Parts: sequence; C-alpha cells; structure tokens
Amino acid sequence: MWGQEKERLAELVAGGVPFWRICEEIGRDRWTTRRDINDLKRPPAPEPKRAPLRLSLAEREEISREVRGNGGARRYRACRADKAARRRMCRPKPAKLARCVQLRRVVEAKLELHWSPQQISGWLVGAFPDQPEMRVSHETIYLSLFVQARGALRKELTRYLRRGHATRRPLGHLIMNGQGQLRGTIHISERPAEANDRAVPGHWQGDLIFGKGMSAVATLVERPGLFRYRAVECVVKRRSRARCAIQTRWHSRRRPRRHRVWPLAPRR
Repeated sequence: MWGQEKERLAELVAGGVPFWRICEEIGRDRWTTRRDINDLKRPPAPEPKRAPLRLSLAEREEISREVRGNGGARRYRACRADKAARRRMCRPKPAKLARCVQLRRVVEAKLELHWSPQQISGWLVGAFPDQPEMRVSHETIYLSLFVQARGALRKELTRYLRRGHATRRPLGHLIMNGQGQLRGTIHISERPAEANDRAVPGHWQGDLIFGKGMSAVATLVERPGLFRYRAVECVVKRRSRARCAIQTRWHSRRRPRRHRVWPLAPRR
C-alpha cells in the first residue's frame, strides 16, 4: 500500500469499521488488507538499551559542539579549550564598544545623525564586510546607552534616539500613577434594596462605554420600566468633559408625556 492508503487504513481500524467494509474502502484484496492490519497492530520494537559506558545522544551532540567550537577535530586541545572557557566565564566582561575605539566612533557619529540602532547594525554589515570586529547588534547599542556602568557610549546620545527616552522600559510595562483609574466609586453590591428589586420607580442606572478614537456613549436606563435614554454620544478626551456633556444632555432631554410601569402578564 501507498502512504495515503496506509493512513486511511489506520483511520478505519481506529474507528472500528468491519473488515469487509475496510476491504471495499481501500480497494485491495483481503489478504493484503489483513497483512497491513496486522502490521499496524504489531507493537513497536523496543528501544535498544545502551551500555552504562556508552554516550547518549545529548552527550554526543554536546561533545560535537565543543569540538567544533574549539578548532575542530584536527586542532582541538582540551587544555586550550578549558582555558578559553574560563576566560569567557570572567565577569564583568568588557563591552565591545569600549574595546573597539573605531567602532564606537562610527556608532556615535551615526547616532548624532538620528540613525536608529537597528539601522546602524544593518549598515555596519555592508560597510565593513571583511572586518568582523566592526559588527555590533542593536541590543548592544541600547545597553551601552542606558547602562552607563559599561562606560561605552555617552549618556547625552540618548537624546538622538527616535523616542528620546533616558531609560528603557520593557514592552507593555505601565507606570501606575493613578491615571485612567476611577476614584470614589460605589460598588454595585451597595445598591439599595428598593432599587435592586425594581419595585419603586424613579431609580436610574447609567453606563458609560468607551470606543475607538476616544469616543464614548452614555446610556441611562430606568430600572423599573426599563426605559432607555441615550444621554450623550460624542468624542470626549477627559472625564470632566464627559460628565459635563452627560449633564447637559440630561437636563435638556424631552421627557415622555406619560410613563407607567405595566406588570408582566402571567403565562397561561
């Protein structure tokens, strides 16, 4: 059988389809179909057990990466690789912009031209194709600007950035300064009983819904009679303006001539 036929056969066997229906669906003779069904039901071969002294797949991959990163199979030496690893472990590491004076001058000149760190990083690859020491990532430039302990770039260069921030904040980080929060609110659980059971007319419920473009719609609902009144639909930018607009439309509204609360008719 081909691959698609074997996949279809596995679906039919898993669905509990009778054997004669499977033969009609696949279009093969019953001996071929029975043989393939037995192959599907045969348990997989157990994974061979490794000897305790044999290397696992992860260990082989780690050794291969270690040899490839330290001169290859011909030039690898354990002592030399260990010294290089110890040297790379030392902290704090000197910044690349602090070690390479030419690279630092080029980055500072491009920052003064209001280039972004992403543009500088991409431009260096094309401008210095044969000089790997003249490569730097945009994250390194940001880190050298905002962390002055590294001593690579001057703090004054932050004003040439597109956003002009002196500090860097993570994406989505908000400063909780109270802006956009409601103050002095009353929870709905504190609503009086006569307004909660809708027995006494005259209680109104207001809702303020904000949309795109700082647009807002305020609605007022008379709870016993469920009389709805759209108080204001306008573009507001401040809470005080929204409150004034709602009050203006509410006082200038046209009151209905008669408003009664009719009880619901009982179902028969």
